[in-house]
Amino acid sequence: MEPIEASASLPADDLVARLGRWSAGRGPLYLLLASRLRRLIDEGALPPGALLPPDRRLAAALAVGRTTVVAAYDTLRQEGRVVRRQGSGTRVAASALPLDAPRVQETSNPLFLHLLEAPDDVILLSCAAPDRPPAELAEAYRSLTLPVGDLGYHPAGIGALRAAVAARYAARGVPTGPEQILVTTGAQQALALLARLLLAPGDGVLVEAPTYPGALDLFREAAAVPLPVAVGPDGVDVAEAVRVMERHRPALAYVIGRFQNPTGAVLPPLAGRRLVEAANALGVPLVDDEVLADLGFDADADGPPLSSFGEVVGVGSLSKAVWGGLRIGWVRGPAPLVARLARLKALHDLGSDVPSQLVAVRLLEAYAPVLSARLRAARAGHDHLRGELARLLPSWSCPPAAGGQTLWVRLPHGDGVSFAQLALRHGVAVLPGATTDALGGSVRRLRLHFLAAPEVLTEAVRRLAAAWAEYDGGRESGGGRESGGEPGHRASNRDRRPDRDQAPERHSVSDSDQAPEHHHVSGYGRSPGSRIGAGRAFLRGITV
Repeated sequence: MEPIEASASLPADDLVARLGRWSAGRGPLYLLLASRLRRLIDEGALPPGALLPPDRRLAAALAVGRTTVVAAYDTLRQEGRVVRRQGSGTRVAASALPLDAPRVQETSNPLFLHLLEAPDDVILLSCAAPDRPPAELAEAYRSLTLPVGDLGYHPAGIGALRAAVAARYAARGVPTGPEQILVTTGAQQALALLARLLLAPGDGVLVEAPTYPGALDLFREAAAVPLPVAVGPDGVDVAEAVRVMERHRPALAYVIGRFQNPTGAVLPPLAGRRLVEAANALGVPLVDDEVLADLGFDADADGPPLSSFGEVVGVGSLSKAVWGGLRIGWVRGPAPLVARLARLKALHDLGSDVPSQLVAVRLLEAYAPVLSARLRAARAGHDHLRGELARLLPSWSCPPAAGGQTLWVRLPHGDGVSFAQLALRHGVAVLPGATTDALGGSVRRLRLHFLAAPEVLTEAVRRLAAAWAEYDGGRESGGGRESGGEPGHRASNRDRRPDRDQAPERHSVSDSDQAPEHHHVSGYGRSPGSRIGAGRAFLRGITV
């Protein structure tokens, strides 16, 4: 389709033709309309400066309410793709992507953006992964023998590694065959493949609040609608999660059952069983992120995986227990689902790196010593970081973690986003809690990892203390202690608002959270019973 001329006025009927079957999908109409307009802009069919039809005219041409067009235009305005001015109409923004620019959604997540920066003096407490590969990893590469008579393309993973991962599940009481394992290039790719296969624009996704921000990015990229449920000391609020699943029938539920990222919470077995049974009964595919599941500090911290209670899609990785540079992850699920994921993965990379897979097999054959050494180092780092924080930043709340790789720190006042900017100027990168929380909470929280060397952690806390002194001292002085501040701190408007550090104890997505209009194509506006059957069938990889 030829693009229109810049600055030209586009007739509503012409735009309707260009939109094609824009509403042939599930979800709110405004999201579907915004998605198709976004594609036309990114492809250059709607060039910078093009004048889009007025709200009412386009709504009439599309046979939708005006609120749908307004919401779609506003979505694109927030993305910077269109400009809306009273009296001038809606135009494609001058900053919109040209025809030859990449048509992908780029992340704005500080978790990833820090990794893209050139190496400098900034200490990264934002991305949690070990920075010292174990000696066993180097030894496995040195003794590596590559196969002969093998093309090296294995979209589902080499057989030996699939069998080794399956054996680990079986040892934990979850019978698993190699055909139920898909090897991926890290757990992030595993989540990306699941999101691409299971989600369509406008689909609901049950997520914990807070949760792993990399997963939130993937769900946003899929144009899914997050349905957040608060996390407490014992993990996700299962009762509320069940209510959300009953009410909204999400296309996917994503949880972290053990050493939850970022809170470190562990879901008790009885609560985990209830969650799995409810998801299975309602036909909601349940994804358990198990990347941190092995990282418990004490033996009694071990517990059964969620997959031992029913049908669960597990996601795992070696990047946290071994090294982030070993990009080996996996999906464990029903064999038909794994087969579909393998076909999807083949489109992207034809299979993960074979030498790394062979090394992973060697590591899993003698995994216990590698894991034990990593856990000893993590526990020492945990204790050291907490000690330094208590010494230099005693006003910060820093409860101990039972495992994992991070501390979930609470500031006495202010907010994590603004403090993180100041901390960066002092040479340390931290992850603000607000970036992890789809409920809009955790504003006073920071996630800090404890995997660096002791001297690095000491220096990082020294820099954080200097940043906090500037942050705390730069606030208005006044009398008394207010809003958890230090003596002499006058509470600002931000401090006086209700404490939103923790999300509400219970949260339900109300009707007011829905888009102006909601649209189902034939087969998806079904009764709850038929939706349950569809969910079960889809999880098993059956086309419905």
